[in-house]
Amino acid sequence: MNNQQHDHTNALIHESSPYLLQHAHNPVNWVPWTEASLKQAQDENKPIILSIGYSACHWCHVMEHESFENNDIASFMNEHFICIKVDREERPDIDQIYMSAVQLMTGHGGWPLNCILLPDKRPFWGGTYFPADAWQKNLIEIVKLFNNNLPQVEEYAEKLAAGIAGTDLIPKQSIPDNFSIQTLHNMVENWQNDFDYDSGGFGSAPKFPMPVSLSFLLEYSSLTQNSKIQEFIFSTLHNIANGGIYDHVGGGFARYSTDKIWKVPHFEKMLYDNAQLVSLYSHAFSLKQDPVFKSVVMQTLQFIEREMTAPTGLFFSGLDADSEGEEGKYYIWDQDELESIIGPDYELFSSFYNVNEYGYWQDNSDGIRQYILLRRDNDADIIKEFNIDKDSLQKKAAEWQSLLLEERENRIRPGLDNKHLVSWNGLMCKGYLDAYFAFNDDLYLERALKNATYVMDHCLVDDGKLMHTFSKNSNGTIDGFLEDYAAWIAALIRLYEATFDERWLQYAGQLTKYVTKNFFDNTTGMFYFTEGVSQELIVRKTEVFDTVMPSSNSIMANNLFVLGTILDDDSYINMSKQILSNSIVQMEKFSSAFSNYASLLLKFTYPFYEIAITGAAAHSLNLDISKTYLPNKIIIGATSSSTLELLAGKFEEGQNLIYVCKDKVCDLPTADPYKVIEQIQST
Repeated sequence: MNNQQHDHTNALIHESSPYLLQHAHNPVNWVPWTEASLKQAQDENKPIILSIGYSACHWCHVMEHESFENNDIASFMNEHFICIKVDREERPDIDQIYMSAVQLMTGHGGWPLNCILLPDKRPFWGGTYFPADAWQKNLIEIVKLFNNNLPQVEEYAEKLAAGIAGTDLIPKQSIPDNFSIQTLHNMVENWQNDFDYDSGGFGSAPKFPMPVSLSFLLEYSSLTQNSKIQEFIFSTLHNIANGGIYDHVGGGFARYSTDKIWKVPHFEKMLYDNAQLVSLYSHAFSLKQDPVFKSVVMQTLQFIEREMTAPTGLFFSGLDADSEGEEGKYYIWDQDELESIIGPDYELFSSFYNVNEYGYWQDNSDGIRQYILLRRDNDADIIKEFNIDKDSLQKKAAEWQSLLLEERENRIRPGLDNKHLVSWNGLMCKGYLDAYFAFNDDLYLERALKNATYVMDHCLVDDGKLMHTFSKNSNGTIDGFLEDYAAWIAALIRLYEATFDERWLQYAGQLTKYVTKNFFDNTTGMFYFTEGVSQELIVRKTEVFDTVMPSSNSIMANNLFVLGTILDDDSYINMSKQILSNSIVQMEKFSSAFSNYASLLLKFTYPFYEIAITGAAAHSLNLDISKTYLPNKIIIGATSSSTLELLAGKFEEGQNLIYVCKDKVCDLPTADPYKVIEQIQST
């Protein structure tokens, strides 16, 4: 980047984060979060403006343009504050602390996250997006407050810091002799008040897909044979796939819908959303062979391959909502351009993709109506109206997608956040593996193997220590957080299931040992989010609640149960029980926030099967079983003898054997995978 082309260049020019680099030429004297910048605040006795966001964040761009590129506002900020920029994806530990602060002060949160701190890093004021006038007026008042009423400010900051420390406090509970399925029934019964049975999903606008919640409900509905819940899930998945939140041209999902019917997306595409939704739609297809679910997974993974994958096999973090300074410009269409691209089929196309009042979004600056392509479950009506058969309609839809994708490639693309987050890569690796089991496509396994191999070779250091980030311009420089370890332990267990290569199980065990040694809180039985106590942070937090992603503690609790089962390690299972016991007390009241813990509760309250497969055909038998949705099982196997306890004595030369075991007690073996499926489904 040529500094001479810009009027201003600040310290962020030396960073590798795309988000920080976006602000490198603001007139604000931004500095990164470092010991030096924090010391500067104390040396100069200045309050800190801490501004947190991420590169794909639309409102972050808006506030940058309105306030941080304003010379007068920047001059005031530079004179009275130390101005620190943080990429929330690089430093989720910092984001968690100050998001808690803003939520306590205002009752809500989001990004951009703007917080004012004392020189010692304790917050005393904050919010999210502010228009320029409001931001400037607030800063003036804050300076007066800091200069004239510092004891009052410090008293408030002290109370707020105590509140932050208590936001994720979860007391240690006694482990019951038996967990009760009634807890889950009560939880789901209460939760149904928030189900949107018309449009799908939860609550009203804005709507997030919430794959963690839907994944639990899919497991619950399958094991309890609850057809009402199952129909709600399938309807939700259809509505999301039909809506504008799904990219019907290129595949992949936007982060959320601004309305309750999934029509108008907030156009940014994030790796973590797409990874989890690939897993969810793959599981749903395994339960109900719905071609829509298969199409969504295939298109989304094509999008990941085309736009979100580096030559190394690592995955990028996200795509911006904006291009050419406008939100959604890359993804929307007007009628004239669609007619010219589609040609004689336009009338059929416009009915299929709702280029009508239903799909209308807004007029552009020239007064031209713009449309978001979206679907309805009305193929039968279209087939009848246009006298076309189903196969011909699907063939035309594929041709239209190809034409529009080719045309869209000529547009200026949204910005790519090219950093590699280890945790999100773990989610995507697992997504590929879930798709591999659902569709038996070797390409998906190859992509997962390539990704995992690179991460283990380049992001794993020092006897089990993981890094958090890899970027285009630097090697890993930020130590891993609990989310990195948890996501990768889960992915490695799944990779072992797909390959029966015990190397991946050994990696999972290595990472688990590191986590239990360096992240465990003996007082609560939970895991801290950060390794060790950092002088940079005002509190060491524990990530408890599931949100749009599963919390790192809920992932670890599930990991410990599964890994403890495979490795015959009761200490891991007991740790899992402790985390579950701590969370159960809030599960019925705060269903969504504990949905991944609820998945663990299913493992303790319904029969959980260990399926051991041995013999030369072990891999094909594994695929025969795994294509059916069986959430209450783990599969282990070998084509020769193995040292794993659950495989001991089960290999016989020249035979293919499948053992169905429960609590380490196995039935007589069979060679028929469909008998195994029938046995598990009948209990």
